[in-house]
Amino acid sequence: MIYKPEGVCAQLLSLEIEDGIVKSVEFIGGCAGNAQGISSLVKGMHVDDVIERLEGIKCGFKDTSCPDQLSAALKQYKAEHR
Repeated sequence: MIYKPEGVCAQLLSLEIEDGIVKSVEFIGGCAGNAQGISSLVKGMHVDDVIERLEGIKCGFKDTSCPDQLSAALKQYKAEHR
């Protein structure tokens, strides 16, 4: 799945999900170290658990963040794969 985040430095998110489990996440653009850390931490987690942990996280004065946008991408994935 390819997702275009809004309000963050990352330009795209590339996600691989299998049977409700996050297999990989790649942030294109943004803070490389943080993106790699988030990607590594969520690998192997259930989609619902990732959403629960990351939804609502803000970056500085922004209303969103890369983790929050990842949760938005996963919510979109769930809506498309019911």
